[in-house]
Amino acid sequence: MKYSAMEKSKLLLHACCAPCSSYVLELLNQEYDITVFFYNPNITEKLEYKKRYEELLRLIKEAPFSIDVIAIDGGFDAESFFLMSKGMEEYPERSARCYKCYQMRMEATAKYASDNGYDIFTTTLSISPHKNATWINEIGALCEEKYGVTYMYSDFKKKNGYARSIQLSKEYDLYRQDYCGCIYSKREKENKNNNSLV
Repeated sequence: MKYSAMEKSKLLLHACCAPCSSYVLELLNQEYDITVFFYNPNITEKLEYKKRYEELLRLIKEAPFSIDVIAIDGGFDAESFFLMSKGMEEYPERSARCYKCYQMRMEATAKYASDNGYDIFTTTLSISPHKNATWINEIGALCEEKYGVTYMYSDFKKKNGYARSIQLSKEYDLYRQDYCGCIYSKREKENKNNNSLV
């Protein structure tokens, strides 16, 4: 459904980072009044958290497709992630730990949307080929039911969405990390890199 400038629905977009947000903002900005919600307790190193948030702010400032976008920092909250992932520290990527992580971030987004009068919420997470869009949409549906805010089903990686995000990242010289943000995925990535050198 298309909206005129006077009829745009208010969309709360959970954002994991600037590169993943780039294509999603480009795709949705004409149809929605977008607020980006940066809530990522999985980013467990404070300097990394700050770097990713600042890159998101820079993208919003520089990209013409995000000129009217507002950003909200959900706050550095690594303790919540460690509590959530207790007992799953050794799980690999794309496991139950990741499902719970998606759930934690999307629940916070849906609650914020409900508490602050947004019409719709969604997340940039599905743009990554490393993220399970079926899980993401399943969680979104549960959050919609729980918080009473419409969830936008998505798999933003499709129709060359992921490829476009890489192109935009190069265009705006965005910092692209090679792990999701949590200490466990970082260790897994480092172990793979070390093993490839042996």
